[in-house]
Amino acid sequence: MPTTTVVNTVVAIVILLAVSAANAVPKPFLDERAIAFRHAATLDDGVNISWFERTWDAGVLKKNAIKASDFQLLKHLGFKTIRLPVAFERFKPNDRSMQKVTGYIDGILKLCSLYEFKLIICYHSGNLNDDNYIAETQYVMHIWQQLAKKYLRQSPEKLFFDIFNEPPHMNPDHWKNMANNVIAAIRKIDKSRTLIVGASNYNSIYELSRTTPLNDPNLIYTFHFYEPFFFTHQGAEWVGDQVATIGVPFPYDGAHFPPLNPKAQGTAGEAHYNMYSRDGNEQSIKDKLQLIKDWATRYNVPLLCGEYGVYNKYADLDSRCRYIKATRQTLKSLKIPGILWDYNTNFSIFAGKPAIANLPDCMKDAISYKLKQ
Repeated sequence: MPTTTVVNTVVAIVILLAVSAANAVPKPFLDERAIAFRHAATLDDGVNISWFERTWDAGVLKKNAIKASDFQLLKHLGFKTIRLPVAFERFKPNDRSMQKVTGYIDGILKLCSLYEFKLIICYHSGNLNDDNYIAETQYVMHIWQQLAKKYLRQSPEKLFFDIFNEPPHMNPDHWKNMANNVIAAIRKIDKSRTLIVGASNYNSIYELSRTTPLNDPNLIYTFHFYEPFFFTHQGAEWVGDQVATIGVPFPYDGAHFPPLNPKAQGTAGEAHYNMYSRDGNEQSIKDKLQLIKDWATRYNVPLLCGEYGVYNKYADLDSRCRYIKATRQTLKSLKIPGILWDYNTNFSIFAGKPAIANLPDCMKDAISYKLKQ
């Protein structure tokens, strides 16, 4: 009957309006989200400077590891962003060691300004787990409030805070609680800085894809990408027996695929060895990065790949070049800014000390250096 049709139409409209109202997002929130997107887009072509996160190096504070000449080289190579991980848990707030660290950071900020780089300060390391996360939260909050006060006048267009590097495999609700508290502590002092936050399980793309965004709109969501780990960390001593198999090529090549190292038998490395014919290729990289891109699109949030790269002690040069090129190009195709790990240590793109002369031709191609000359 016509009357029934009219009633049904009216009910449908009422329901639609109710759903729209429930999903309405305040304009200030959307404005800040737009700022986060704009800032994220400026953080592409980045590189990590491995220095102050090196907790095993007792003399780290005596080394001025990055100089103007490094910035000149990085600028020439086309890099635009520097991510600086700092093991802040080693330094007590307001003591001389912390003052020395922030003094170095001040110098890096000046060089970033001179050479037009963005800078990300990252809280690296930390003694975080499910048992101590409440106490650790308080300590991290305190550190960030000190940093927020010190750098309050620095332009939010040029300086960014990555609140905690690679939260470990832990209860994701515990990590989310900690992240919310750290963000709130920073916001008490600095309301406009764009902050960078990832998921637990070491900034895993999979963990991030299972979570929901936090309430703060001015956030960039980060992940670290070393997939397949079996290739990128082959022979890495600090990882253990699961990556003991070396000579792993990228992409997978059955004719030149090494036998499984006996040390890796019975570990996750054995399963990864058996899956490498499927995972060790460019399409697998694209599929995995598409997973996190789809998550970001669903929630309308910006992304940042805070780390990607290859341990360079055992992986052959051509494989490393192919992997970095494939990952870098995929990130760009998905409009995800990426930051290479790292500049001058055991993931370095150089064959020796950082210099144009020590940058292999295949690596020049991987980072599109020839296109920038």
